Amino acid sequence: MIDPSVYARRRATLLSAMQAGVAIVRTAPEQVRNRDAHYPYRFDSYFHYLSGFPEPEAVLVLVAGSQGKSILFCRDKNEEREIWDGFRYGPEAARTLFGVDEAHSFSRLDELVMPLLANQPAVFCDMGADAAWDTRIFGWINGIKAQARSGVAAPSRMVDVRTLLDAMRLIKDEHEIQTMRRAAEISSAAHRRAMSFARPGCHENEVEAELLHEFRRSGAQSPAYTSIVAGGANACVLHYVQNNGELRDGDLLLIDAGCEVDGYASDITRTLPVNGKFSGPQRDIYELVLAAQAAAIEQVRPGLEWEDPHRAAVKVLTRGMIDIGLLQGSLDGLIESGAYRKFYMHRTGHWLGMDVHDVGDYKQDGNWCKLQAGMVLTVEPGCYVRPGEGVPEAFWNIGVRIEDDALVTPTGCEILTSPPKSVAEIETVMRRD
Repeated sequence: MIDPSVYARRRATLLSAMQAGVAIVRTAPEQVRNRDAHYPYRFDSYFHYLSGFPEPEAVLVLVAGSQGKSILFCRDKNEEREIWDGFRYGPEAARTLFGVDEAHSFSRLDELVMPLLANQPAVFCDMGADAAWDTRIFGWINGIKAQARSGVAAPSRMVDVRTLLDAMRLIKDEHEIQTMRRAAEISSAAHRRAMSFARPGCHENEVEAELLHEFRRSGAQSPAYTSIVAGGANACVLHYVQNNGELRDGDLLLIDAGCEVDGYASDITRTLPVNGKFSGPQRDIYELVLAAQAAAIEQVRPGLEWEDPHRAAVKVLTRGMIDIGLLQGSLDGLIESGAYRKFYMHRTGHWLGMDVHDVGDYKQDGNWCKLQAGMVLTVEPGCYVRPGEGVPEAFWNIGVRIEDDALVTPTGCEILTSPPKSVAEIETVMRRD
C-alpha cells in the first residue's frame, strides 16, 4: 500500500481546485458475471487515485473550504461475510490506514451526505456516468430544497469532477511512475517469454497463456486489457481478441498485451515471425514500422505537440509505402488525401496510466496539447496489408504493430518497455538450433 500521504496530497490539490463545494466520488460496483458469480473486482480509477481504498461499496466525500475535510464511507466489519468473501477494513481501520479525516458505515451515506451538501454552492460528481447514481444525487439535492423555508439552500451547480481529476492524472507523480516502471518490466518479460514459446503448430491461446502466466507469476493483478494474440491475417484486425487460431509456418504473430500493477497499466505490442525468421516482404514492412516508431519517439519531448509523434510516423510510413509499392503518388499528396489510411488507420498513441486508454485532453481550445514532463503515452505505429486490387500479393495479410510506453522527461523521454524489437534481436530470441 502506498503511503497515505500521497493520496492526501492529491485530495488537497483537488480541494484547492474546487475552492468551494462538495465532491462525491464513488468506487465501481461489483459486476455479476452470470447468476451469482461475479467478475474479479476492480476499483474505479478516480476513486482509487484519491483514496487508495480497494474495496467495493465505498464513497469518498470531500468538503472544500478553509477547513477542507475528507470523509470515507465503506462497508462495516462483518465476521460472517469475511468468512465467505474475505477481509474488510471497516470504517475505524480505514480512517487510520488511509488517512482520511472521518470514516463511516456505507449504510449511513444518505443520512450523512445531505447535511454536508446543505448551503454549499456546488456538488462535484461524475454526472452522466450512471443514471441510478445521478438519481441518488438529485434525491439528496431535492431533499435539501425541500428545507428551503427553514433557510437551507441546496447546491445551485453540478460540476463534473472528472474534468479536474483528468488534468491531475495526466501528470504522473513519482509513486505512479515507479509503479508503471514495474508494470512495464513485467510486461516486457511476458513478451520475451511469448517470443521464446511461439512456433508453428501451437495456438494463439497457448501464447496468451504464457503471457498470463508471467503476469501473475511476477505479481501483476491482471491484464490491463484483453490481450491480442493474432497470427497471420488476424493481425490485420486491430482489436482481434478471439485468440484461438493455429500459428502457421511463414506467418507473422502480432501480440498486443500488458499487465496491470496496483491499478496502473502497461501496453506493449510486438510482431514476430512464427517460424523465427522474417521473410523478405515481412522484413520490409517490419523495418518500415520500426523506422516510423523511431521517428515518432524523437518527437516525444516537452514543448512539442501531442500530434507531432503522429505526424512523424505518418511521414515515414507514407514514404515507405511508396518505396515498396503499396502507394503511388507524391508524399505530400498522399498524406494530405489520407491515402495512407488504407494501411495505417489508427493514431500513433494514447495516454497511459490507471486506464490503458487513460484520461486527459488531447486538444484544448482547438490546439493540440503540449507534452509535459510526467506524461506517459504509447508510441504505436503500424501497417496492415489486406488482400485487394492493386496491392502486391507478396504483402497480403502482413500486419505489423510495434508499441512501447514513453515517459516524458524534462529533456526528452524514457522508454519504459524493453522486449526485443529489432529484427536481429527477435530472431535471436526465437532461434531454436
